[in-house]
Amino acid sequence: MTTATVVTGLGVTAPNGLGTEHFWKATLAGESGLGPVTRFDAGQYPSRVAGEVSDYVAEEHIPSRLMPQTDHMTRLALTAADWALADAGIDPEKMPEFGIGVVTSASGGAVEFGQRELENLWSKGKEYVSAYQSFAWFYAVNTGQISIRHKLRGPSGVLLTEQAGGIDAIGQARRHVRKGFPAVISGGVDAAICPWGWVPQIASGLMSTVNDPERAYLPFAADAGGYVPGEGGAILIVEDERSARERGATQVYGEVAGYAATLDPVPGSGRPPGLRRAAEYAIADAGLTPGDIDVVFADAAGTPAADRIEAEALTGIFGAHGVPVTAPKTMTGRLLAGGAALDVATALLALRDGVIPPTAHVTEAAPEYRVDLVTGQAREARLRNALVLARGHGGFNAALVVRRAA
Repeated sequence: MTTATVVTGLGVTAPNGLGTEHFWKATLAGESGLGPVTRFDAGQYPSRVAGEVSDYVAEEHIPSRLMPQTDHMTRLALTAADWALADAGIDPEKMPEFGIGVVTSASGGAVEFGQRELENLWSKGKEYVSAYQSFAWFYAVNTGQISIRHKLRGPSGVLLTEQAGGIDAIGQARRHVRKGFPAVISGGVDAAICPWGWVPQIASGLMSTVNDPERAYLPFAADAGGYVPGEGGAILIVEDERSARERGATQVYGEVAGYAATLDPVPGSGRPPGLRRAAEYAIADAGLTPGDIDVVFADAAGTPAADRIEAEALTGIFGAHGVPVTAPKTMTGRLLAGGAALDVATALLALRDGVIPPTAHVTEAAPEYRVDLVTGQAREARLRNALVLARGHGGFNAALVVRRAA
């Protein structure tokens, strides 16, 4: 008999808070981590606001031998994984040799590291390119480095579905747990605040060009004009409930109850977007009905067209103003492969404490969307089940239902 798949540990590195409880306190208070870009000179670009993890000092968390071979992104991921394992009370050396897997999400790899080495190649010559370039830029590097650091030999993988990737990685982790592996380190952390990571996002036409951090990213608002990128994310420990209980786990944040993913149809096909189907499938996979969902953590793309699609999906499933909706990512920006994982962690904390974090900077949703957007202050509520939605550039849709721990 298959037991539940639960989350027993969280590790968060976010623009508005390092560490799970620091992040959670800031998020409930509506404290934003958005501000002018400082990691490079963005003055020549139309978009100049980002969510940066500004108070992270890598040398305080990463062994010196790993510093030359890791990007800022991977250092954040390693730190989050360390925190998640400690939070879960797991010592990998005491687990079965092939018992712990690693599945993370990625959007394009460690672009800051890659950019620096390419600059060295063209400006100085091949002798100045680091040998670590052969793997440090790779999209699977977070999975690899976490596995190596903790000597993990369970199943590993990486999901490349951009902003949807964090949910897809957790869905894949649940599959491994259901196959009999006791635990999987999962989630996603990303960092692409450098010219090489910036220019492709500008080219998408979806980034905000408003340079006031409090007005740049306003999903579901009448004056929404694009998203703000950010860095960071969350790593989660996903476990078999029975195994967690047998090893003496002291806490369970919640259950990964339902998961689904869809792809949008080809533009111009006349077929509807796939977000609503993903949400409906995830709710059904959890054995629930729409009436059982107590809060939705929205994808919140921040462009009128994408916000309208999400609002129509929500009203189609739940009815007009049928369920509280929140987008705490307005305090961090969209974190590419780290965003959905951070939303899942936030949803689990909301279930634990019975409170819905606010959508910062947005005073109210545009009336035509007909969604009950939580704005202003956090809202206390009786929460049992949360639906987390995410969409990745290229038509990826993912939905996850998490259930409060019994």
